[in-house]
Amino acid sequence: MQDGLYVALSSQIALQKRLTTIADNVANSGTVGFRATGVRFEDLVDGLGSDAVSFASAGESYIETASGSLRETGNPFDFAIEGEAWFAIDTPAGQVMTRDGRFTMLDTGELVTLEGHPVLDAGGAPLLLDPLAGPPEAGADGLLRQNGNLVGAIGLYEYQPGENHTRYGNSGFLPEVPPLPVVDRPGVGVVQGFLEQSNVNPMLEMTRLIQVQRAFENVTTLMRDSDTALKDALKMLST
Repeated sequence: MQDGLYVALSSQIALQKRLTTIADNVANSGTVGFRATGVRFEDLVDGLGSDAVSFASAGESYIETASGSLRETGNPFDFAIEGEAWFAIDTPAGQVMTRDGRFTMLDTGELVTLEGHPVLDAGGAPLLLDPLAGPPEAGADGLLRQNGNLVGAIGLYEYQPGENHTRYGNSGFLPEVPPLPVVDRPGVGVVQGFLEQSNVNPMLEMTRLIQVQRAFENVTTLMRDSDTALKDALKMLST
C-alpha cells in the first residue's frame, strides 16, 4: 500500500510540473515570438520481476520547435524570421536569442527592441542606422538599406534551447554557448512588416489543462482513499 502512495505522489509531482508549463503556454498564447514549453516523462522502475514498482519521472522540459504563424503589420520596424533561426539582442544578462522582431530606431540611429536592447548583426555588434534617412528596407537576407545605401544587416543565429534552457522575459532565451551566425542557408530569411505569433494552440492547451487538472484530482482522491484504508486497517489490527 505504501508503494501505491509513493507512485501516486510521483504522479502528482509530474502532473504539477505539466500544469505549470501548460498554464505558462496559455498565458503566452498571444505573446509575439513565444515558443511553447513541453515536458517529456518516462517510467522509473524500482525492483525486479513481480516486485518491480513503476514511478513517474519528474519530467524533462523542452521547447516546441514549430514556428508560429506570421501576421502582417506593415510596420517597417517589425521583422519576422522564416525558417529556423533567431535574432540576437544585447541585454544586461548577456546575449539573448529571440523570435520577437518588434524593433524601433532611437534618435541616435541604434536599432533596438521595445525594451531598448540593441539588436545585433551577424558579428555580434549593435546595428547603427542613419537616424535622418527614415525606416530601413530589409531584404530576405537581412541586409538593411536606407535610400538605397547598405547600412547593415540583421544577424540571424543558430540556436536550439536545450534541456536546461533559461528563458529571458517571455520570448527570449539565454544561450548555453555562444551561438553561430546563419550564413546563406536555404529557407532561412527575414520578412519585413510581419511578426511571428506564438506557436501555442490555445484551444489545444486549454484541453490539455483540463485533462491534467482532472488527472491531478483523480490522483489526489486515490491518495486520500488509500490513506483512509491504511488508517482503517491499522485500527482493526490494533484492536
